[in-house]
Amino acid sequence: MKIALLGYGKMGKVIEKIALQRGHDIILKVDKNTSSFDISLAEIAIDFSVPSVAVANIYNCLQHGIPVISGTTGWLDDYDSVTDLCLEKNGAFIYASNFSLGVNIFFELNKYLAKMMTNLSQYNVSIEEIHHTQKLDAPSGTAITLAEGIIKNSNYKNWKLDTTIEAKRIPIEAKRIENISGTHSINYESKVDSLNITHTAHNRDGFALGAIIAAEWLLNKKGVFTMNDVLNIG
Repeated sequence: MKIALLGYGKMGKVIEKIALQRGHDIILKVDKNTSSFDISLAEIAIDFSVPSVAVANIYNCLQHGIPVISGTTGWLDDYDSVTDLCLEKNGAFIYASNFSLGVNIFFELNKYLAKMMTNLSQYNVSIEEIHHTQKLDAPSGTAITLAEGIIKNSNYKNWKLDTTIEAKRIPIEAKRIENISGTHSINYESKVDSLNITHTAHNRDGFALGAIIAAEWLLNKKGVFTMNDVLNIG
């Protein structure tokens, strides 16, 4: 594949390494210092930029018929307009808050556990996420996806960035620690015991590999998809 990297920070560089290992070509590297570029040179684009430019990047790809993978979080207020454009242009698009294959399995475990715990009112659920200090958004997109998975499969109504326990609201604690790739924990706590599931990323390679696998899967397809489609789960 001829890949355009939209965002060439730490994640972009790891994606480049994994892509080259899998026999692909990087034909565009776009970062904050890139003034103009021709997206039509690419067969597919992978966006790991920043929220302020992600939507423009995705629009540009879809307007030019370029399939696009987006792992940038913090722009989802525009998600419906992006997917509408994708369908209007008969394009191809995948967004994931986390492309790690393990995290996407973790998402499904989280939903299943939430269903099992629904009638056990003695347990309070909470989410903890830990990332590196350069992480711009809090809570992480992955933590929000986990919270939404619980809400859709339980009696909880919403989430909040706080540690206070309140009825029907999931507290999320966001920690920022140097050189942490990403840890997410779902905790169910009662007076007599605790139950938790955790995913820990050891480095960025898993996120990059998942994005490349998603791009390989998306090429020559049309529509709006998720990692569940790529992995055939859920």
